[in-house]
Amino acid sequence: MSTAPRSVIVKGTGSYTPQKALTNNDLSKIVDTSDEWIFTRTGIRERRIAAEGETSSTMGAEAGIRAIENAGLSPEDIDVVVVGTMTPDMPFPSTACLVQDKIGIPNAISFDVEAACSGFLYIMEVAAGLLATGRYRNALIIGAEKLSSILDWEDRTTCVLFGDGAGAAVLGHAEPGEDRGIIDFKLGSDGSKANMLHQPGGGCAIPPSPTSINDRQHFLKMRGQEVFKQAVRVMGQAAVEILEQNGVEADQLKCVVPHQANMRIIDSLSSRLHIPIERFFLNLDKYGNTSAASIPIALDEAARAGRLERGDIILLVAFGAGLTWGSTLLRW
Repeated sequence: MSTAPRSVIVKGTGSYTPQKALTNNDLSKIVDTSDEWIFTRTGIRERRIAAEGETSSTMGAEAGIRAIENAGLSPEDIDVVVVGTMTPDMPFPSTACLVQDKIGIPNAISFDVEAACSGFLYIMEVAAGLLATGRYRNALIIGAEKLSSILDWEDRTTCVLFGDGAGAAVLGHAEPGEDRGIIDFKLGSDGSKANMLHQPGGGCAIPPSPTSINDRQHFLKMRGQEVFKQAVRVMGQAAVEILEQNGVEADQLKCVVPHQANMRIIDSLSSRLHIPIERFFLNLDKYGNTSAASIPIALDEAARAGRLERGDIILLVAFGAGLTWGSTLLRW
């Protein structure tokens, strides 16, 4: 006799950020900028930069180990590993396979998903879908980025925004009778706006060559004002729609964990949802934009700081290159 599928819950979280902090004052010695210019426009004070030898897989593995420990599990209990990254260690094999080996997970399917800054919400839905089949027990999902490796350190409009790091969560099944878990997802994309935020070189369209290197095609490129307008619009839309579709009022949200990209975007989301900024979890000032690592780092820090309690309704919301966006509603 079949039984109803159990809810998918977050069993544990973990994160890792490099030791080296690059402050706004440090950046002012590299490019024409200042602490005041960066902070008033973004809300960022500093960001972390990976050391030599640190990669998306090494940072992701450390975050993953911490998440597995936090969940009270061992590597043997994990049977799915999904990594969201736009800065993989190499084009192939997947960063997830490298993470699987570094942690020592003996039996798991492992693969990457690339949805830029929305990556963690994308991999959360993918992993939750796999768990819902009943064929898998526990999934380790990781957002990991070494954005310092693709930044143009001569472009003050982009190099001041991003940092390195990794965040992770273990998803599993709720116990019978547990009233918690992931409530819903709302994901979207619009490939017609891909050139607003992209890295032109390095793929098969513009493979590495002396010309592509001289033309600085292997660095991140962004049309900042256009990206800002789109982010404000679609993050607000994704948040409003998921609340309406699930009959949840904004004042029922205990905590909102947004993608940490720009304080003005987060302020706009706070105004649209009529939720005080105090109910948002923010670490943007410390880490800058860590892309797919942004939400899981913040989620882990929020959980460990006691901001999330059993039964709380939590909203995750993100926006990234692609263009991609998404929101996730869960009961902690």
